[in-house]
Amino acid sequence: MKKKYALDRITPGSRFTADAFSEGDSLFAMAGVPIRAKDIDGLKRWGITAVFSEGQLEEPSAAKTEVTAAMEASAKSGLSAFADHELYASYTDMIDRLKNLMDRIAASERIEPKIVDKLAQDLVHLVQEKEADVVSAILSADVKGYDMARAGVNCAILSVVVGQTMKLPPHRLLHLASGALLHDVGMLRVPDAIVKKKGTLTPEEAQKMRAHPLLSYRIITKELQYPDDVGLIGLQHHERWDSDGYPRKSGGQNIDLLARICSVADAFEAMVSQKPYRNSMIGYTAMKNLLSDNSRRFDPDVLKAFVRSMGIYPIGSIVVLNNAAVARVVDTHADAPLRPRLKILVDEFGKHFKDDTGDTIDLLAEKSLFIARAVDPRELAHTE
Repeated sequence: MKKKYALDRITPGSRFTADAFSEGDSLFAMAGVPIRAKDIDGLKRWGITAVFSEGQLEEPSAAKTEVTAAMEASAKSGLSAFADHELYASYTDMIDRLKNLMDRIAASERIEPKIVDKLAQDLVHLVQEKEADVVSAILSADVKGYDMARAGVNCAILSVVVGQTMKLPPHRLLHLASGALLHDVGMLRVPDAIVKKKGTLTPEEAQKMRAHPLLSYRIITKELQYPDDVGLIGLQHHERWDSDGYPRKSGGQNIDLLARICSVADAFEAMVSQKPYRNSMIGYTAMKNLLSDNSRRFDPDVLKAFVRSMGIYPIGSIVVLNNAAVARVVDTHADAPLRPRLKILVDEFGKHFKDDTGDTIDLLAEKSLFIARAVDPRELAHTE
């Protein structure tokens, strides 16, 4: 039996244990998904004062999640792309939702595919609305915590950016987003002792680790009931263009297109993200590594689309100009990848600008200026 919950009782971050509905049986919130302030405000604007659910309303924890605290700390630095607080809230929310979903998969709980569908739809919408800003957030925000969920969200964002460049139809974009979010869920079924091992894996341990794409495929298609093209993203994201990947040594066009896109996005995300066992690469170095592939690991056409989407100096990269000014890349020109648009962070006279108050310059128009080198964002943080 459905219970009535006054809207004034519901706070952002709360969750229902079962689907919640507004008047007329319109879905308000899916089970287990954190409720956003804008969801509540939307109902209030329509004069709706209560929602109904067969489940319980769970209040948000008073303690900040590890990822939220880390993101708030990074947002205070002058380098962060999270001056846009709405973007910050949306990005954090997606990571929290994916973490909750992964926890339930790890516990072998039954999950409604519509939870993933809604997350994928929100992610595609965010990329379409704020592509440059959200890509910049991936590169310029030093976010720690919830590594697997954060990597899944980042990989999905980058995959959708490339999918748009390749003009995938809307339903394929949604499948790409869903598969990229879930591509590594098979790792949740690999023993922790293997996943967290710091030394070299034994041949038996390595074999179990390499089985995770098969586990991802099984979870996506059998447990979540997704079609094969979504499952193939999980199955084939470690396959290689030259047929030297795993688990089945598929190659070339035998690898599904969506999996080929996810493979490039996943590799780039892994290089630019901080890992427990190594420092992250800056975006420019990661891009150079991808460009040196020579058709071994990646589909050359997908790689070209990735470069057109991101630029040689990807959005969010921190660069030093020939006049010693320091800037962040805020937009790229597909036909002039070395001449992006920049936001000045430190001008040629050494003046620091915070909260995006520096000038915006377009190197395509400013012919006397050029990028001398890319730098790690943490270098600039240490100079402030």
